[in-house]
Amino acid sequence: MVKKSFKTKIIIPTVVVLVALVVALNVFLSIEFSAQRDALVNEKLAANTNSLKLYLDTSKANSRAAAVSMALNPAAVKAVRERNTKELLRIFTPTHSLYRVSYYTICDSGGTVLARTHEPDNFGDSVLGQQNIKDALGGKVSTYFEEGTAVKVSVRTGSPVYDSDGTLIGAVSAGVRFDSQAAVNELKKLLNSEVTVFFGDTRINSTITMDGQSIVGTTLDPRIAEIVIENKQEYSGEAEILGAQYITFYMPLVNAKSEVFATFFFGIPKAQIIAASNRSIRSGILLGLGGLVISILLLFIIISSISEPIIRLSGEMDRIANGNLNINIDIKSDDEVGLLAGSFQKVADTIHTLLDEINVMIGEHEKGNTDYCLNTSQFQGDYQTLALSILKFASFGMRDQLTGIPNRRSFDNRLNWEWRKAVRETTPLSLLIIDMDSFKKYGDTYGHQQGDVALQTVVKAVKQSVRPTDFIARLDGDEIVLLLPSTDSGSAAGIAEKVRMDVEKTLVPCAELSGVKVTVSIGVSTQIPAPDKTVDRFISAADAALFKARESGRNKVVVGNESLSIM
Repeated sequence: MVKKSFKTKIIIPTVVVLVALVVALNVFLSIEFSAQRDALVNEKLAANTNSLKLYLDTSKANSRAAAVSMALNPAAVKAVRERNTKELLRIFTPTHSLYRVSYYTICDSGGTVLARTHEPDNFGDSVLGQQNIKDALGGKVSTYFEEGTAVKVSVRTGSPVYDSDGTLIGAVSAGVRFDSQAAVNELKKLLNSEVTVFFGDTRINSTITMDGQSIVGTTLDPRIAEIVIENKQEYSGEAEILGAQYITFYMPLVNAKSEVFATFFFGIPKAQIIAASNRSIRSGILLGLGGLVISILLLFIIISSISEPIIRLSGEMDRIANGNLNINIDIKSDDEVGLLAGSFQKVADTIHTLLDEINVMIGEHEKGNTDYCLNTSQFQGDYQTLALSILKFASFGMRDQLTGIPNRRSFDNRLNWEWRKAVRETTPLSLLIIDMDSFKKYGDTYGHQQGDVALQTVVKAVKQSVRPTDFIARLDGDEIVLLLPSTDSGSAAGIAEKVRMDVEKTLVPCAELSGVKVTVSIGVSTQIPAPDKTVDRFISAADAALFKARESGRNKVVVGNESLSIM
């Protein structure tokens, strides 16, 4: 129980502290006025610099996303293959706003332009002079700040365009341009500063005007040009522009040849910053004094209202500590107590959600669905680490560590689940037991480590024939099983024969040889499960068929009493 003196103990020290803080604030602001003003100037400069760099990084990311996405667009690939300029323009033109890019250039494998979404609107010229196009036609995705004839300053990403057979048939270049009036206007709004883009040492776009006339065409101060262009360094400092003092920042853009070809500038009128800082300081003093009066009046009300929810919150936390996570902390206040209550509720909800996810995963694994993963993305920090550890631990018990496919335990779970489902739905269920031929002899010849490589290679080949509904697992040694739901004997035999042929065509990598050929024997069993039938007989039938495949010469598929001969 909180003592009644709680309010007094809080109010008196708080009032004393508030008065002392206001007095100290006034003294500090009076003494440090100049230093504070300079700090505000530097803070504004740093914030704008970061915003400009973030703007350029975002532009690079947008150009990369646009180029790669459109290079993978099946309709765009088809249009490049058919050299259909009209279709390319139809596909690419509407996507500018989607990817926030300014233009596209699409060329064939020789670097000849098939279409472009910016001026000049004629086609057929070569763009091999662009480094991003060269890289793309070499099979590489690359992003550069580059200069051009029509678009002088931009960031461009080139991405190769491959046909469905893997042939490189062209390239897509997506760019965000910075040399337009729209670009500098956007930056002015973002930075709340005057913005200029230099091409070389010449202003090609600017938001600064003199007597209503643009200053485009004027050149950069030689002293600054030496620092920025020749030495490739950023520059910041005070400068006089059109008779006014500005806090300035110049940032060079380096192209693929490591040459500075353009420069970004932003300038903040110093008078504007000083006026803003003066207003802020005066407002701070007035707010401090007013806040002192208001704080004293409100303090008693706050202290009075905070006690009851703290007691309630303490009770809910005791319930959490005692293991009861199914709680609802009904404290909706918008103060610190409400935030604290919300945080505690999140803790309980997160743990509760994690337990629910674990239970769902356990249920799915009991069905043999070892591909089901705990949704770890919804957790953060240590909770995510815990979720990942649980997921990793679960996979150890359900997957074979050598091949990465489900193990015997997973197979038993999945078989029982599929058997019960087939009984309910009266559908056929097929089983393939796959055994590597002469596996022991292979291991004795090339070594047990090479035997592991052979088994991994066979599993990879078998997985090529697996349908989304099929289930592959490793039982023991070199024995692999395929469980085929809703699959009759004929279809199962076809899948088994495809598996056998895929393995036969696969060469196992071997350090001593260019490759070693391996084969498999496969036993197939098919049943329509019913209450009077057993899983054991179903497995035994496949085992018997596998035995017959081995005895009849290996590298065979045996279904019941019928054998698919391999010659």
